[in-house]
Amino acid sequence: QVQLVESGGGLVQPGGSLRLSCVASGFTFSSYAMRWYRQAPGKERELVARISTTGSFTNVADSVKGRFTISRDNGKNTVYLQMNNLKPEDTAVYYCYAALSPLPYWGQGTQVTVSS
Repeated sequence: QVQLVESGGGLVQPGGSLRLSCVASGFTFSSYAMRWYRQAPGKERELVARISTTGSFTNVADSVKGRFTISRDNGKNTVYLQMNNLKPEDTAVYYCYAALSPLPYWGQGTQVTVSS
């Protein structure tokens, strides 16, 4: 069955970096666009970054532009989110998302906490 397993979250000080990973299985990873979302307490889930099947197209939210980078390795069935210069407002649960058809699929999420 389809699985998306995120890892790499944790507690980091402001200005620090983390790299999130999402390992996919149960579908042909290289055929589907992937996204990262996040949800902070009391807020709606928001799109953070997205990447095309080959990685030739990427897009990140204005709130993280210049700090976050999305990438993928189709040979490893993995999508990454490199997060630099983290801020307290980046604190959230981060979710991997596969744009499968007819139904998309979500990972279980990984907590990122930015605090001194």
